[in-house]
Amino acid sequence: MTDITAVELKARLVQGTAPVIIDVRETWENEESHIAGSRNIPLGELPGRVEELEELHDQEVVVHCKGGSRSAVAKAFLQQQGFTQVRNLIGGFQAYEKA
Repeated sequence: MTDITAVELKARLVQGTAPVIIDVRETWENEESHIAGSRNIPLGELPGRVEELEELHDQEVVVHCKGGSRSAVAKAFLQQQGFTQVRNLIGGFQAYEKA
């Protein structure tokens, strides 16, 4: 599945059609600022917590981090676990804040 831009994600949030958003930044980063409604699962914890996401295997899921690198790793991991509609937020939270 193709990745998503910050502009597209913000528009979907306004429209009420936002996908599930998973913030893979560290907890302290998420506590400083985050996308409303996002779920924080730090990248290092994702393998041990993937079972929490089982109901999302066939739903659209957007992963994000600060700039897009950690979330690219998270996207690949989730795809390996059978998640079929995972998208990375292009430019990460930094792009989201500027959009």
